[in-house]
Order: sequence, then structure tokens, then C-alpha cells
Amino acid sequence: MPNTDDVSTLENNFFGAATVGERGQVVIPAEARKKMDIEPGDKLLVIGHPTGLGILLCKIDKVRDLFALLSERLKTLENAVESTETNNE
Repeated sequence: MPNTDDVSTLENNFFGAATVGERGQVVIPAEARKKMDIEPGDKLLVIGHPTGLGILLCKIDKVRDLFALLSERLKTLENAVESTETNNE
């Protein structure tokens, strides 16, 4: 699992540059693969910035983990709202 202690610092999250090859392939720098736990065969989502600024690569399993966490938090919030509404009746 990636280290989240240094999330806010650019120095710890900048891995250099990559060149797009003739077939559209990009090599993810080894340091980035190691830090982000990206291994051969991993599936990545490719998300474009709305203004064309660039792209973001996200591991599918990490996105699923995020969805699960958000779903859990939303359920907790939903329960709190329901509890508040019930107590106010």
C-alpha cells in the first residue's frame, strides 16, 4: 500500500517525465510503480482532465476501495440524518 505520510508534497510525488512512444505507450517510472504498488498486469483507469491539461492514471482496485469507503461514509451520514429526523418528529 502506498505511503500516505507525504501526500501533500510535490517533491515526494513527482517522478520525472515520460515519453509517448510510436505506438502510444508510456513507461511509468520505476520509482512511481514501486511507490504506488503498480505491477505488471495491473489495470489502470485513464482519466482525462476536462480542459485537456493532462491525464490521470488510477489503479482500478484503489478506485474500488475509494468507492467502498465513500459508500460506507455516505451510509453513516444517511443514518445520522434519519436519526435526527426521527428525533425531531
